[in-house]
Amino acid sequence: MEDELVQMQEAGSAAGRRGRGERGGASARRAARTSGQRVQLSYIRRARPPYEVLDEEGLALIEKNADTVLEEIGIEFRDDAEALALWKEAGADVQGERVHFPKGLCRELLKTAPSTFTQHARNPERSVEIGGNATVFAPVYGPPFVRDLDHQRRYATIEDFRNFVKLAYMAPSIHHSGGTVCEPVDIPVNKRHLDMVFSHMRYSDKPFMGSVTAPERAEDTVAMCRILFGDQFVDENTVVINLINANSPMVFDETMLGAAKVYARANQATIITPFILAGAMSPVTVAGTLTQVLAEVLAGAAFTQLVRPGAPVVFGTFASSISMQSGAPTFGTPEPSLVSYGAGQLARRLGLPFRTGGSLTASKVADAQAAYESANTLNSTLLAGTNFVLHSAGWLEGGLVSCFEKFMMDIDQLGMQQRISEPLDLSENGQALDAIREVGPGSHYLGCAHTQANFQTAFYRSNIADNNSFEQWQAEGGKTARQRANEIARQWLASYEAPGLDRGIEEGLQDFIAKKKESMPDAFT
Repeated sequence: MEDELVQMQEAGSAAGRRGRGERGGASARRAARTSGQRVQLSYIRRARPPYEVLDEEGLALIEKNADTVLEEIGIEFRDDAEALALWKEAGADVQGERVHFPKGLCRELLKTAPSTFTQHARNPERSVEIGGNATVFAPVYGPPFVRDLDHQRRYATIEDFRNFVKLAYMAPSIHHSGGTVCEPVDIPVNKRHLDMVFSHMRYSDKPFMGSVTAPERAEDTVAMCRILFGDQFVDENTVVINLINANSPMVFDETMLGAAKVYARANQATIITPFILAGAMSPVTVAGTLTQVLAEVLAGAAFTQLVRPGAPVVFGTFASSISMQSGAPTFGTPEPSLVSYGAGQLARRLGLPFRTGGSLTASKVADAQAAYESANTLNSTLLAGTNFVLHSAGWLEGGLVSCFEKFMMDIDQLGMQQRISEPLDLSENGQALDAIREVGPGSHYLGCAHTQANFQTAFYRSNIADNNSFEQWQAEGGKTARQRANEIARQWLASYEAPGLDRGIEEGLQDFIAKKKESMPDAFT
């Protein structure tokens, strides 16, 4: 067996030398891997059906139980008189801030929600479809801390925020610029949303997310979108998507409701997402968690249709478990994957796009734990048929940290997911009968014409992994994956070039931001 491995390695090395040259070829390959000038990939169009864990009987049972929760227990809509009035007018039983829903009311309201929609980017080539068989990867969202390229864990700044936006813009397998890629704490709380939204608009031409931390900040996002895209285009199209979290269990607060109303009225998309740590914010069982998730999404998503029928809305879920010994969140474990699979089925039954998953981990650094947990989460995310994937790259420490090194490592994994989602090549070239004929029994394929014609594109090439011999790895510095990721991030940022933006539009955005900031004193709480 050892002799066979040695022969295989020697033959592979020889083929590489023949096809690409000796040391010069290796240098060229390293340069190609680390260069920021890479061909952008379109959003994924999945070629295979999603994985399903519930049969018809199981789905019907979860739906029946969710209807029971909505009717008997109800959902609280806190500190929002308008929301309560809308529900009462729609026929719900409103008791204080608790809303009880007649069976079928929410599903009836959701008939006006689109099953798919396009989120337009300022570069039309970067627009994405959300729904159907499409999968869109977006970066990490929300951490107050970063782990920077000097290995410091510290509070995030606006410079960190811009750098993450730049990396996401340059990453071929990231289709979306995301939202709060980290929380820039060096800017006042009541003003930082302006700089964050502007950063997405200026340093990337991919689609992006808006602010939801206050209704007026959502209004600012829509106003800035009107400057960027034009009033009429915003009125007629979806240009921003926004995360609306339920305060599980079974509560929507005035902040989330206020932002949801702003975006729905402007015909912009919302992702209604129960934030679940099972065992603390939902039952410990998969079926119980799915029941609560469905009830919360039905109520929140239907509310957007009360505000404006036809407004785009996404069935979201963020499901994790907790350690029953410490209470700490855990990631990459089996049960949240089962929740994702089931929730995806329920979303498709409702005819809504689906959001879940990402590259999640509780690890404190980009180590083996981070890799295993992120891979487990990401694989189940794609298998679940997820349409919008938040936290695809950069998540660390249970969502407290955005990590530059892990961002680059995750990007590499996203590229693999992109490749595995493609249909199998059954063309004449894909069938490779000419290669089989040429080689015949007892030889090898390394030097045949088919291999020579296809070797550059035949297999996915990681820009992080090292597959060379021990001697070559050692000669090149014996670097770990984290070290290679660090180097690539630095090289990408050094070579970054901003996408063009009309000068008048940029000045209009800057003027809007300056006036908004001047209109209010700084607030850090």
